[in-house]
Amino acid sequence: MRSFHKAALVVMLTAGLVACGSPADQPAEEAGTTEAPATAADARPIAFAQCSSCHSVEPGRNGIGPSLAGVFGAKAGHLGETYKYSDALKASGLTWDEATLDRWLTATAKTVPGTKMVYAGQSDAAKRAELIAYLKTLK
Repeated sequence: MRSFHKAALVVMLTAGLVACGSPADQPAEEAGTTEAPATAADARPIAFAQCSSCHSVEPGRNGIGPSLAGVFGAKAGHLGETYKYSDALKASGLTWDEATLDRWLTATAKTVPGTKMVYAGQSDAAKRAELIAYLKTLK
């Protein structure tokens, strides 16, 4: 029964990534195998699946959240003319560098009280580092 649940989870995650525009040739995890996590050089990190449910990586294409294209190094609220950010985020004065993104991805509401981004946070430092490395590649 446990193998069935693991296989069902793999199918659901793979389908979700494909639906969100992930590369079609990205392999699904095989049941019982251990693979190194995807990195920015390989493809989207597996942890990015949750991000892609709200964010696009295409310039000018916002979803529930703003496009993440060009976010690394930008000021918080930089897409103000095409996306309606919370007043708290616009007033935060943050620049999306490694340290700020690490704090943000750990606890958005603690980093910017009053943000409208609903995200429980990523407690795994290695996964946050993968996400940040991937965000750096988005132009």
